[in-house]
Amino acid sequence: MNYASIKEFDIANGPGVRISLFVSGCRHHCKGCFNQETWDFAYGQPFTQEVEEDILRGLKDDNIQGLSLLGGEPMDPDNQPGWLSLAREVKKRYPSKDIWCYTGYLFDKDILGWMKGEIPETRELLQYVDVFVDGPFMEDRKDISLVFRGSGNQRIIDVRKSLAEGKTVLWTNHLGMPYK
Repeated sequence: MNYASIKEFDIANGPGVRISLFVSGCRHHCKGCFNQETWDFAYGQPFTQEVEEDILRGLKDDNIQGLSLLGGEPMDPDNQPGWLSLAREVKKRYPSKDIWCYTGYLFDKDILGWMKGEIPETRELLQYVDVFVDGPFMEDRKDISLVFRGSGNQRIIDVRKSLAEGKTVLWTNHLGMPYK
């Protein structure tokens, strides 16, 4: 897997201060995508063990709430093996840190559907990802007033609650209210 960039102090892609990893490679090619250069799986630099360790060292900072994965497309079947070790290590070393994953795939249809059934990495990643922001970016539904997403069709999904309840449960803020 290649990656396009790493933001060490990101406040736009999940709550709190985060480290965000932008992976390379996306087959969705959403019209109006803000990150078209990441569509190419060969773009950027190789995601090595050294890069993974740099991210893990950065997460040691108590001011960092968690890790966000964006792209490109982290949940592309070709990318999942590339960041599985990172997700596993984040939860092992920093169990209180959360992992957010932005994906153009749909949580219920794709991730819990064919991916969970066909891709072993998906099954394991579901143990580590706390929140999925799902759905492709839709330029005609772009809304800059939305929190942590770009278009009105995208959902912020609480993975733990969804798996426990057997249905898609939206992530809620500190007041227990889902983000609309």
